[in-house]
Amino acid sequence: MPARWKHRPEGSTWGDFGEDDELGRLNLLTPERVVRAAAEIKVGKAFTMSLPLDYPGGNVLNPRRFGPVLEATETPGSGKPRYNYPMRMEDPRFIDVGCDDRVTMTLQYSTQWDSFAHMGQLFDADGDGVPEIRYYNGWQGGIDVIGPVDYAEDGTQKPRSEGIGARKLGIETFAEKGIVGRGVMLDLERHFGRERKLVGYDDFMRCMDANQVVVEEGDMLCIYTGFADVILSMNKNPDGPTLARSCAVLNGRDDKLLQWVTDSGVVALIADNYAVEQSPSLPGQGERYANSPLHQHCLFKLGVPLGELFYLTELNAWLKENGRTRFFMTGQPLRLPGAVGSPGNAVGIV
Repeated sequence: MPARWKHRPEGSTWGDFGEDDELGRLNLLTPERVVRAAAEIKVGKAFTMSLPLDYPGGNVLNPRRFGPVLEATETPGSGKPRYNYPMRMEDPRFIDVGCDDRVTMTLQYSTQWDSFAHMGQLFDADGDGVPEIRYYNGWQGGIDVIGPVDYAEDGTQKPRSEGIGARKLGIETFAEKGIVGRGVMLDLERHFGRERKLVGYDDFMRCMDANQVVVEEGDMLCIYTGFADVILSMNKNPDGPTLARSCAVLNGRDDKLLQWVTDSGVVALIADNYAVEQSPSLPGQGERYANSPLHQHCLFKLGVPLGELFYLTELNAWLKENGRTRFFMTGQPLRLPGAVGSPGNAVGIV
């Protein structure tokens, strides 16, 4: 048992992959399972699984998140934009012309991976009777995940001087491991259309059976709902009320569904919608409960990455047409040390 915690959440995998583990179920993407996944490549056709990073447009889906701002770098000392830049301005003998750019963006604006530092919980891991900020495998807020301020119980803030970032559980750990393995597609849009549908365990299993979808330990489950198609149809001018009533979402309050995630051995849950689960979720029971129960179950307890707003349309259509549900998948996030999320630059190969 790690020295930093004495108690782990009931049903969690804390410590199962080692006391200092930061990968959770990504540990199940073994070389043998990658080789198994490669056997799904039959025709060599590749499909992008990412939206353009300037979608959905605006900040209707999440008011904290804004689309990328792309701009030219500048030639030092001159302030001249480095775009269609004639090198002869530096030396008349040069015939080269160059472009160089930079981007400012919210890392979880479009197609995205959530790291385990994206969402934690107030949990008494050290047994002193006082819940503290903890993340997957007991890593601690303010020590292992550093923000610009420390929050007290009453919401007051104490500024910190060091830079922000996840010293543990940063998204770079996923990139260094490599998110490569077998993807499995579940088509919910086929059964529920594009009206908002809260999908619990019973509906979920009926769709799995009807689509002949089988998930084995080490697989990455991709859930197609049509939500990304609705976003694309809005041409970067999303309508909030329409999106709020569009397409299927998982019911994170359904304990049987959460137990299926535990029992299945699934390595990652990926959807083309916002948050994978209903957000905001249905009210919970008791005086205190998780606002995002599926996030808590996957990111905090099990170590199962969540992928949101993935683009699954073309891949799903091809699989459906060819009577398949499985494919080879690579979904590398950015190797950006300390970040808690990343664009999900995924590719499915059939």
